[in-house]
Amino acid sequence: MTARSRHAPVGAHGNQPGRTGSQPGWPEFGIGLAVLLALELGLARIAFTAGLSPVALGIFMTALSAIVAGGGFAAAFALRLRRGAPFGFVKTTRRWIMIAAAGGVLATVLKIPATMAFTALFGETASTQDSWSSAAQGGIVAVAASFLFLGILTPIAEEMFFRGVITTVLLRYGSIVGVLGSTVVFALLHGEPILMVSAVLVGLPAGELRRRTGSIWPGVALHIVFDLLSSIGLFILLPLLGG
Repeated sequence: MTARSRHAPVGAHGNQPGRTGSQPGWPEFGIGLAVLLALELGLARIAFTAGLSPVALGIFMTALSAIVAGGGFAAAFALRLRRGAPFGFVKTTRRWIMIAAAGGVLATVLKIPATMAFTALFGETASTQDSWSSAAQGGIVAVAASFLFLGILTPIAEEMFFRGVITTVLLRYGSIVGVLGSTVVFALLHGEPILMVSAVLVGLPAGELRRRTGSIWPGVALHIVFDLLSSIGLFILLPLLGG
């Protein structure tokens, strides 16, 4: 990454979210969210009624988040602006990438006690991760595909949509609404309470990184580290432990 000197936070100078003519607004928010939900509901229904094998279903489910978030972003991008910079596709510094990567490690560490606390309060809950983990039974190719989808492509696509579109739109109402509001949307769209724990641990720092740097790339770095480490647990450690 090439360094970007003293990049102003989102909301300052030429990157002012309130300038609706040059920044994503509620039209992008609405069309992106509508496309994301339509894809998620439609594709998940097809997958669960198509009679796929457990391994094939597991691989498909690891790819689903990348597909739907990518589709939502593509719709928002194509609506009016068709330029990357308003959505946070701008250079950042290596320092911010390193800070973000460390944040991904910390979020992964915090996920363990947070998940344990949630389970203690609300009991065991079903999760789509049950279907994801079945991909581990398909051998090295299935596991590699799952790592690619869940650990790389999903974080990129979700950051493009949730921080590039949702956070950008909400930041025009201030940092609290922008960061907390987009985290709430991110968590709710994960659909399942147990997955919302991870969504909050990723969404809060990723939203703040978007606000501070004006770029989505630090959030991408944090999200990739978190999802890769989580994937190691899901596809490698859990099967080894007999989970």
